[in-house]
Amino acid sequence: MAGMPDSVYLQTIFNQVDKDRSGAIDSRELQAALSNGNFTAFNPETIRLMIGMFDKKGTGTITFDEFGSLWKYVTDWQRCFRDFDRDNSGSISKQELQTALTTFGYRFSDQFYDILMKRFDRTKKGAIYFDDFIQCSVSLHTLTQAFSYHDQDRDGIITVSYEQFLHMVFSLRV
Repeated sequence: MAGMPDSVYLQTIFNQVDKDRSGAIDSRELQAALSNGNFTAFNPETIRLMIGMFDKKGTGTITFDEFGSLWKYVTDWQRCFRDFDRDNSGSISKQELQTALTTFGYRFSDQFYDILMKRFDRTKKGAIYFDDFIQCSVSLHTLTQAFSYHDQDRDGIITVSYEQFLHMVFSLRV
């Protein structure tokens, strides 16, 4: 089904995820509902990041009105993940990560990809699973936006004070 799923379908899914019938989905319920496709639990940090992105009221939960956007976001990332998982292993290798991030417009050194793999490969098997791929991509996007705010002349270089740097880092949701 293309585009946004119909509301009856979304309501059914929402009701299945909202185990305590509170009318909102918390991080525990969302983590239980999402799958990496490899029987591993979704990364709690990725769950926190996604709830923070779609929780418009700041309650730490997702209401049904917010759920449609979250659902579309996750399914779009699933499609993206599958496109870059060239060998259909269910994970993204360093080479596949390089292809994905280059496609997204990033230009990093080989050494930086080693850092990304070390940071987002929780199993230490040379593989980034679906949840960590989302976290890696969203973190890079968020950090890039913060950097771009200070890169007024778009030359890829910024000058910030130590306190400005700390403000940038601590105010970001990554």
